[in-house]
Amino acid sequence: MITRALLAVLAAFQVVIGSWALLLPQAFYDAFPYGGTPWVALLPPYNEHLVRDHGAGTLALGVVLVFAAWWPERRLVIAAVVAFLVFAVPHAVFHTFHLAHFPLIDAVLQQGAFAVEIVLAVAVLVLLGRERVRTR
Repeated sequence: MITRALLAVLAAFQVVIGSWALLLPQAFYDAFPYGGTPWVALLPPYNEHLVRDHGAGTLALGVVLVFAAWWPERRLVIAAVVAFLVFAVPHAVFHTFHLAHFPLIDAVLQQGAFAVEIVLAVAVLVLLGRERVRTR
């Protein structure tokens, strides 16, 4: 039950962010994440193709995470979470080294958001490991 909830949270983040970037790339660039300091716009220039591709990839991860939450078969969950981590960890590392133009609060919030997503994904894998040990 906890595993499904964590997967649903990860999926929701990816579906919302991916849909926004794919369907409204200029608005995503200008306002993500909340309309205050636009985090994406701090790394110019705007590139519609790049923003839409990021949105499509993020949305695709969200869809796979939705399936994993809906149908939590062990191999599907592992594949979905590992694929998410393959995306999220390098994404977080890149942004960690590109915070020069960020106000301090936004840098902290951005890094915190990456950390939360990565910790949730790792927690799913840990919970799966514990479930496997219990069923033996």
